[in-house]
Amino acid sequence: MTEETKVTVELSAAEKKVVEAIEKLTVIEANNVAKYFEEEYGISAAAPVAVAAVAAGGAAEEEEGKSSFNVELKDAGGQKIAVIKLIREITGLGLGEAKALADNGGTIKENVKAADAEEMKAKFVEAGATVELA
Repeated sequence: MTEETKVTVELSAAEKKVVEAIEKLTVIEANNVAKYFEEEYGISAAAPVAVAAVAAGGAAEEEEGKSSFNVELKDAGGQKIAVIKLIREITGLGLGEAKALADNGGTIKENVKAADAEEMKAKFVEAGATVELA
């Protein structure tokens, strides 16, 4: 943030507890909370996702100015069961659909914020898969 756009916000004790709880969530969990607030109350997910990105240790910088990516599975690798579990966790797909995606590759999730996409990619790489952000 530049000095011109930096805003100082004073939080109450209750608000600080909420922020601390959000900071402990994974980016995916924080994203789910943001989606819930967006659907339930019409609150934009931009702010909670920004908090999640900071909580994740300032995860990935945006590549070439892109703010969202498609997470694409190229190869499931040797630990296919772990990859299928991740696919199901991230997408909510059923076992058969997740297995087909692991077997054939393809887009796991579309239009994902840069920080969330990087976290997803890291999880898949840790499980032995090859993933690209497009």
